[in-house]
Amino acid sequence: MALVLAGFVLCLSGLQLIVAADHPSYVAAVYEHRVLLNPNPRHPLDRSSALEHMKQNLHVFEEQAALAAQQGAQIIVFPEDAIHGFNFTRASIAGYLETVPDPQKVTWSPCADPHRFPDTEVLHSLSCMAQKNRLFLVANMPSRQSCNQTADPRCPADDQYQFNTNVVFSDQGVIVARYHKQNLYFEAAFDAPPECEYITFTTPFAGRFGVFTCFDILFRDPAVTLVKEMGIRQIVYPTAWMNQLPLLAAVQFQRSFSYATGVTLLAANVRAAEYGITGSGIFTPWDSLIHHDAEGNSGKLLVRKVPVLDPSFTGDDKHKLVPFSGYPSTNEPENMHVGSTSSFNANLDGEYCQKDSECAEGALSSTFNSIMMYDNFTLVPLQGTEGNISICSGSVCCHLLFRRSDTREFYALGVFDGLHVVHGTYYLEICALVRCTGEEQSSCGGESEHAQTLVDFRLTGTFTTPYVFPGILGSGMTLYVPDHSGWEGGNRFYMSRMGMSAGLVTAMLYGRHYEKDSV
Repeated sequence: MALVLAGFVLCLSGLQLIVAADHPSYVAAVYEHRVLLNPNPRHPLDRSSALEHMKQNLHVFEEQAALAAQQGAQIIVFPEDAIHGFNFTRASIAGYLETVPDPQKVTWSPCADPHRFPDTEVLHSLSCMAQKNRLFLVANMPSRQSCNQTADPRCPADDQYQFNTNVVFSDQGVIVARYHKQNLYFEAAFDAPPECEYITFTTPFAGRFGVFTCFDILFRDPAVTLVKEMGIRQIVYPTAWMNQLPLLAAVQFQRSFSYATGVTLLAANVRAAEYGITGSGIFTPWDSLIHHDAEGNSGKLLVRKVPVLDPSFTGDDKHKLVPFSGYPSTNEPENMHVGSTSSFNANLDGEYCQKDSECAEGALSSTFNSIMMYDNFTLVPLQGTEGNISICSGSVCCHLLFRRSDTREFYALGVFDGLHVVHGTYYLEICALVRCTGEEQSSCGGESEHAQTLVDFRLTGTFTTPYVFPGILGSGMTLYVPDHSGWEGGNRFYMSRMGMSAGLVTAMLYGRHYEKDSV
């Protein structure tokens, strides 16, 4: 961000966002915690033993909350599963469960009134952290809620729900929000809530925030509804995300979600090297402060000042950006020159294929299939140092204009239009330019964090969904936002990027067709 006289200018999807120097801001913190795990999570522990385990992690929380407060933080987010760990069964997690009262019905500070509800030691500890350090605190923990099968036919057989739960405490230690994770990811210990919850809370320093957890980010509810229907522009996001390149590394998709939806995302991930879990950040739509360490063995605190984006707090209609990539056409030059070669232009009128047959005419001899993220992508290799290629699958057609620094690394443009059914079921429409990990076609879709080739590009796709998440990943987990992006010609979405300083690993237009998830 460059300081310009009395204010600074931020570019978001070609839409200039002018933020005055006196615009409200706040200091946010997220902590990536190296969770101390139960070595035998499938073996039940009594309450006392479970508490001893959780206190080890809570002690680290106490230290980090204090450090964040010393740096001026007004809100801190801790990761999913960071207090208790993971891989429990429904029975073995019993000793870890606490009952979290509904803050819409009960006003309670566990720190000020620790004996009001039994077996709430973890809530007490978190509440006191928030109160002592005078900051809002977001933590994830396992909870129970009694139910009756006669009154509630969805009530489990043991007469209690077990939830993966986010709890938000005010700077006075009062519980102000409780969210039960909707979209579980192979979590045998937990139930999804009977009805999806859309949870928000209000702070005195930044207005409203929304809450959801980990896998929720890939689904309409609650993520899309919070942003699109409820107008939430600031999200707290505990997660325990296992990285999967080339499309779904943690910070990679966190960056895409924040950019596409126009929100600030406070994302706190667990640090667990043995599971490939790392990647946290403080994301605004135009920039980010991130941590990704695939080899280290320590936690990481991130703290930074960010502008308030809640329009009801600022009273400024300029910040009511249209979510989900729905930005107006930008002022991208009709001819986008890359380098000094005038023949490399982005004037694609008349060159964009609209049907499978049209794409196939120019690429049939060189197309191939490879498994990427468990899905069967159709791909076409990049040839030469610059070019113009297209490929289609079903209703999704992808077009790439590119120029690259050399040809020693194998790149391909891939397309997928279909239902993803491994580790979750959801419908995808994807255009992706990927650096393949080897010279063989089957390596396209392999995982690598590194690339040497500099690529300038304009990537366009036709989509039947309005929910498209652009993402650009450079070598060493370097994140970029597009120079320009937006809708053009109805169902065509594009992004362009020039002058990257790191080799290109992935450039993707990740479309989610929520309505087709159940087909």
